Amino acid sequence: MNIVIIKYNAGNIESVKNALSRLGVSAEITADHDKINSADKVIFPGVGEASTTMAYLRENGLDNLIKSLKQPVLGICLGLQLMCSFSEENNTPCLGIFDEKVKRFLPREREEFITKVPHMGWNSIYNLSGSIFTYQQEKEYVYFVHSYYAALGKHTIATCNYIIPFSAALQKDNFYATQFHPEKSGGIGSEILNNFLLL
Repeated sequence: MNIVIIKYNAGNIESVKNALSRLGVSAEITADHDKINSADKVIFPGVGEASTTMAYLRENGLDNLIKSLKQPVLGICLGLQLMCSFSEENNTPCLGIFDEKVKRFLPREREEFITKVPHMGWNSIYNLSGSIFTYQQEKEYVYFVHSYYAALGKHTIATCNYIIPFSAALQKDNFYATQFHPEKSGGIGSEILNNFLLL
């Protein structure tokens, strides 16, 4: 199986490669258009800021390339947000694969505590659908680090609740995306990555 991880100006790429290696799968990190087009599966991870990353994608023709891919594609964290229509992070038009908009968490003060931003740590996912999940993963805990979130919408295939309910995962056609980091989510994350590889 030919797996490609898209190389661009966003962190966390090596950790995804290492997670795949633990599954016995090798992956190539590349920005080469031909290699990305010919891959069996494509992973679009990322940790960073939306506007500078979108500018980099456009300058290197990766924006149109990603949107044109026909094989299974998995966006992770910032990858999910950039696959949405728009991000409030510096008012950034994004790839528009998903209709959902990305908004910033607003801290909420309650009597007993203040809900802080970013949302960081383990949280449960629920209302799962789509082939990257199994019914055993309902309400399991996965690892999040983010200050922006995709609102719930017609492409939501998993929900998480932090301050408000938001999209923990999205799917449209061959495009899948998780706001959480499967590569940092232990055995459950490995199962989700493996489900993607089996598509």
